[in-house]
Formats: sequence, C-alpha cells, structure tokens
Amino acid sequence: MVKHIFDRIPSTSRLALGATLALGAAFAGTSAAATAAAASPSQPHPVAQQHSSAGQATAVSASTVLQVAESQIGVTEDAAGGGTKFHQWYMSSPRAAETLARDGGGTPSLYANAPWCAMFVSWVGEQAGARSTIGWDAYTVTHAQWFKDNNRWGSEAKPGSVVFFDWGGSKNISAVDHVGLVKKDNGDGTITTIEGNTGNGKVEERIRPVSQVTGYGYPEYKAA
Repeated sequence: MVKHIFDRIPSTSRLALGATLALGAAFAGTSAAATAAAASPSQPHPVAQQHSSAGQATAVSASTVLQVAESQIGVTEDAAGGGTKFHQWYMSSPRAAETLARDGGGTPSLYANAPWCAMFVSWVGEQAGARSTIGWDAYTVTHAQWFKDNNRWGSEAKPGSVVFFDWGGSKNISAVDHVGLVKKDNGDGTITTIEGNTGNGKVEERIRPVSQVTGYGYPEYKAA
C-alpha cells in the first residue's frame, strides 16, 4: 500500500519527528517570516517557510499543471522503489536539505528510494512554474497542513487541486497516506486523478472514490 515517507523512517526517528511536528503546531497562524525566524534544525520546516504563500496566484493555469502531470504517465520506479527523475530532482533541491532533519537526518540519499507521491506533485509544480502555489515536500502530512494553514483547504474536487488521501477514510490530516492531482470530478462519487507512486509503482491516471479523500489543497491558478 502506498504510504508517505514518514512510514519508512525508523521508529526512533518517527518518535522524534512526532515531537517536532507537535512543536510545529505552535507556529500555526504566524507569518512565514516569523516562523522562519523561530525555527531551528530540531523543529519542522513548514513548506510556507521556503516559498510564497499557497494563496499567492501564479501566471500558471490548472490546465498547464495537468498537462505537465499527464506527460509523465508511465514513468515507473525501479525495483528498490526509487530511481525516478522525481527522486533525483528532490534530492538535489534546496528543499531536501531543509527537510532532512525532520525526516530522519543524514544525506539527501534518504529520499532515494522513498515513497514519491509528494515528490511527484512537487516536481510537477516546479516544472509548470507553479511551485509557489503548489508547494514542495516529500511528506504528505506537512504538505497538506501547509495548504490548511494558508486557508487553501477544502472538500470540493476542482481540476488542478492537490488531493490528499487516507485509505481508511479519515478526514484528519495526520492520517494522510497519499497525494495526487485532481483531473476532474466525475459527479458520481469518484474523481479522476493523476498520481505518482501508485500501487503499481508508476505515474498513472486513476479513478478514486471520494470516500478516501481527506481533503483538497487549492493552488491559486490564473484563469484558463
């Protein structure tokens, strides 16, 4: 079953990360600048520290982002669960250096074979020129929380929105298992998505029941 990177961290590191995430809640509602000034290597690094607010519009449309995502359909991980361009990009990005302490420490190679659904969505945002409004992270829970903290979170499927799943149907962000991009609401209790790190280890277009959706993050796109 697809899981986010937190689940591949050793239990001792996960306990430490849980503590830092709890500390991070104290920063909710503060400005990105204030949070950056207060953060230390032992505390989480919210995505909002590293780029503009999720509410900052870009010159990119949802259709452009979806075109980039669709162009990657078929990309497949290697036998170790890594080896994609999305892993390589994230490991070489400044964001990897910022999230290492949170995700277990060490070198960027921590992400080499990690679950990559969030790295895929982040890569798409980068390639489309929409990173400031899509965000970038390897940890689905932090990514989802960033949207919520920036008042860009909701329960309506919209084309280009970032969809966060919990396979157990929880609406609690801390339970998020997986992330993708919404292509469309099918109007029958399902959505069509584009996701990386599917159960087949690929980028695929999927149809998912909305009962598995925790919530949606809304990038602020320009009109199509």
